[in-house]
Amino acid sequence: MPNKIICIVGMPGSGKSLVSDELAKKEFAYLRFGQITLDKIKEEGLEVSEKNEKKIREEFRKNYGMGAFAKLNIPKIDEFLKNSNVVVDGLYSWSEYKILKEKYNDSLYILAVFAPPKLRYERLESRSIKNDDEKRFRNLIKADAKARDYSEIENLEKGGPIAMADFTIVNTGTPQELKQNIEKILKQILNG
Repeated sequence: MPNKIICIVGMPGSGKSLVSDELAKKEFAYLRFGQITLDKIKEEGLEVSEKNEKKIREEFRKNYGMGAFAKLNIPKIDEFLKNSNVVVDGLYSWSEYKILKEKYNDSLYILAVFAPPKLRYERLESRSIKNDDEKRFRNLIKADAKARDYSEIENLEKGGPIAMADFTIVNTGTPQELKQNIEKILKQILNG
């Protein structure tokens, strides 16, 4: 049976990284789609900041289209698939989804992580970003989080992959409940 790819989708603060981390603990190769942005920033000798990240993301999309991150990450996914299942943290756009679905077809699963805005905004405001050398987490006040939601939905086509998810976890409970939900879905994917 070929190895599987599980792409984690959801809005900021929903718990995408928690789900990705759990799958990585289960020996899934971990790929953060946005890592190529940070790699490019470092390559150009720029300071890691929201302003520079946005600039690089926009350059990628200008040069490669809305599916830029899928196109640029396919070689990494292919390499990981040779030896293991893969979890992709941060699939955003409809274009990325279509590119990956066309290439990987039945080996690709989309797992949406949902939490209502009020809860997500509380999480984002209280996030601890200490020891976050990989710049995976952002601490956002409610107004900024809401603006980011609107921007991601309107400008990044983010709703499409969430709507087309093969599985959805409602992440409003305890970390243990989240882990139990991941286990149930993982059994369906790996045994199905």
